[in-house]
Amino acid sequence: MRRLPLPLLLVAFVLAPSSLLCQAGSPAGPVPVERLQARRAALLDRIKSGIAVVRSADERSIEGDYPQDSDYREDNDFFYLTGLEAPGAWLVLATLDTAPPEVILYLPARDTIEERWTGAKLGPGPEATALTGIGDVRSSAQAEADIRRMVGLARRRGSRLFLKLGERAASDSFLRELALGSGAGAVDLRPELAALRVVKDADEIRRLRRAIDISTEGHLAAMRAAKPGAWEYELEAAAEGTFRRLGAERLGYPSIVGAGFNGTTLHYDKSRSQLAADDLIVMDMGAEFGYYSADVTRTIPASGKFTARQRAIYDLVLATQQAAIDSVRPGVTMSRLGQIAREYMRTHSGDLCRPGTCDRYYIHGLGHWIGMDVHDVGDYAQPLAPGMVLTIEPGIYIPEEKLGVRIEDDVLVTATGHEMLSTGAPRRADEVERVMRTKD
Repeated sequence: MRRLPLPLLLVAFVLAPSSLLCQAGSPAGPVPVERLQARRAALLDRIKSGIAVVRSADERSIEGDYPQDSDYREDNDFFYLTGLEAPGAWLVLATLDTAPPEVILYLPARDTIEERWTGAKLGPGPEATALTGIGDVRSSAQAEADIRRMVGLARRRGSRLFLKLGERAASDSFLRELALGSGAGAVDLRPELAALRVVKDADEIRRLRRAIDISTEGHLAAMRAAKPGAWEYELEAAAEGTFRRLGAERLGYPSIVGAGFNGTTLHYDKSRSQLAADDLIVMDMGAEFGYYSADVTRTIPASGKFTARQRAIYDLVLATQQAAIDSVRPGVTMSRLGQIAREYMRTHSGDLCRPGTCDRYYIHGLGHWIGMDVHDVGDYAQPLAPGMVLTIEPGIYIPEEKLGVRIEDDVLVTATGHEMLSTGAPRRADEVERVMRTKD
């Protein structure tokens, strides 16, 4: 291959499409600009009079951190508001009583020498404006000075400063300076962002639907790979390979494939055991697509057929789950759904778990929000509203019998009720057995 002279090579880097901008090349595609603008406008409306500062994620060191996990993943809130993957960036939203709202994006200037190692990156300029809808894009070299000036002005006017408080703010010297500076203390921005993010817009639901569809395909692949003598990691590989083949860029969380006793350990993720013929296998696996994560769990028999005892416990968990799903509608709370599930399991246990009822083996909550995190942000006390997406996942875990069953599905709250999003993976016992009879 003919090598370009260094000056021409640098020109090529300058003109190359940026590799870290609106998820360039991602199967998910960019976030529509109008969605980004609406999210920023909603946040400005929530903070009323004040300044909000959001920083992008830090890059990991390939040498200093685990190289197997060194790819860059943007801060959820920064991505939510900008649609960018941009290390070293800042976003400032200001709404002061005597001035129109401002949105300013700070991006590092491009370094063509460094980009020979990292690939081309997005810098200040019209391309950033086109991708984000933010007209004021500046160099991050001036970010700290500008932010200090704006924060000083806001405090003199009695306006508030909003920061994402927590571990990162405590460890970052500039954020700590802002939080502890003169005047009133900073207000935590995270609850305001969480209140927005808990209700998904159309683009978020599109990404979640695809993440869930990919995840159910992975579960089907794992079901077909299961047989006595196989290893947990083989089922995990079948699912995760399917995730990547269908466009997932990473896992939503470490996969859980627990056979026998391992299935009674809620967050078992070693995948080192061999499947015995009488094992049930709890498979909790989800793909992330375009920064949004699915969360799907299925329980299958290693032999391909449930025993009578396994089937009885499985059917009770499934019916409990269905009772909760049937109750999902606007106005209901998560705590009420949890009560419905436990009451159902308790009253329908019969003598399956004598001398008590089976709900004593149901040792976790019913579900959680999903979105940019698999356990996504949001207030669990608030009533359900259209656009919220939650999991419903009752379970029964009996360690002394090496028997664990969990069934988890992803549910969208609609104006009139709900929509099950994870129907691509079978739930009924006979459907599971039918899929397992079909081997690749």
